[in-house]
Amino acid sequence: MTAPEPASPPDGLKERFDRQVSSVSILSSIGLSLVVLGVIAALTIQPDTLQQIARMQWWMPFIAAFSVVIRVCFGTWRLQFIGQGRLRWMGAFRAQLAWDFLSNVTPSAIGGGPVAPAYISRDSKVPFGDATAIMLFAMLLDQIWFAFAIVVVLVGSTYIEIIPASLGTVGDVTFSAYFLLFLAWVVLFGYATFVRPTLLTKFIGRIFQLPLLNRFHKAVSATLSRLHKRALILRTQPPHFYVKGFLLTAVIWLSRYALVVIILYGFYTEVDQLLALLRTVAMMLGGLVMPTPGGAGGIEGLYVLMFKPLLPASLLAPTLLLWRILGYYIFIALGAYLAVHQVGRVLVKRTP
Repeated sequence: MTAPEPASPPDGLKERFDRQVSSVSILSSIGLSLVVLGVIAALTIQPDTLQQIARMQWWMPFIAAFSVVIRVCFGTWRLQFIGQGRLRWMGAFRAQLAWDFLSNVTPSAIGGGPVAPAYISRDSKVPFGDATAIMLFAMLLDQIWFAFAIVVVLVGSTYIEIIPASLGTVGDVTFSAYFLLFLAWVVLFGYATFVRPTLLTKFIGRIFQLPLLNRFHKAVSATLSRLHKRALILRTQPPHFYVKGFLLTAVIWLSRYALVVIILYGFYTEVDQLLALLRTVAMMLGGLVMPTPGGAGGIEGLYVLMFKPLLPASLLAPTLLLWRILGYYIFIALGAYLAVHQVGRVLVKRTP
């Protein structure tokens, strides 16, 4: 008989989780984004900007906010579905908010997925290995969606100018090479998860043998052992499990893309909506490798590169600000709700 699995994450990973949600990481993420946004505003705002904003479609803020609600609700549904009864609705809801929040205060190249299991385990009293498996499969579904999106962008680029001509041949080749490398990574990640799970565990295990990470090696090794077992369980799921998971993922990401297109169209009805959608897909794929928290700074720059040819210059800053409020700043603010919720639970436990 094996020893019961702990309900909470190993101590080393607790420290890592607490460090990720420090006030310094949050303020640096917001500050960098606001600085770059301020520079963009200073360079693009014109005397007629207020008049342009006044002509905004009145329904746009409501539909844009609704797309955010759809994204969060379907993200919650997906985590609850993957958890197969381990997460209640509110637990899955808080887990989704925690994932979004952590993704905004950690480098985009890392994302909040590897750190979120610590929160899920604490909040919903789910064994850490189960929480890790839930997030692993959710991340895998995202990777499959990215592969689909990359194919759409690459094929679409042969018919539509998705990568702006202003970037020249160098920019076009750079984006294409990045998309192909990303596609290769997705294939490798899926292969290591389903066909050769030992490959993934060995790779991660070697990373945590590095000098700066070796203090986590013991805790990570135990987690990887449990993760290997859960990867084998994922392989036994029926086809409809993966189909439903992918459809939920599609709604989540289409809602993300729709937010940008709704804002652009609400401010400027003459915008090419199909081109705006495809450039949004390319922009978000590019933002996944940003080294800054939540892609702050870099994603704002990509926004200007992608949409400057489609909008009046005076509308770049207002549309960018509204998008970042609804798709970025609001989730950092909701992170405060998560912190207050956790503190409240601790206080209740300590009260006689």
